[in-house]
Amino acid sequence: MIGTILWAIIGGAIIGVLARLILPGRQNISVLLTVVVGIVAALIGGLIATWLGVGKTNGVDWIRHGIQIALAVIGVYIAARATSGHGRPAGTTRM
Repeated sequence: MIGTILWAIIGGAIIGVLARLILPGRQNISVLLTVVVGIVAALIGGLIATWLGVGKTNGVDWIRHGIQIALAVIGVYIAARATSGHGRPAGTTRM
């Protein structure tokens, strides 16, 4: 149980960082939010890969990891867009 949680955090951190590297431009989100998005993307991507029948293969599960990273890119993009106006007074614009 502890090992599964630890690997989810480590894998989520790696997937979240890869998503931030793939996504062009600057994402103004915290490291914690990046890890959370990565963990969620890893879990959902694993479920989708299992549903498609490619969750467990002999060797490296490239399709599963591709799905997880794609979901993480989408998640980081959404998180960056959702938090881009955070902290500014209402009615002000970004210059």
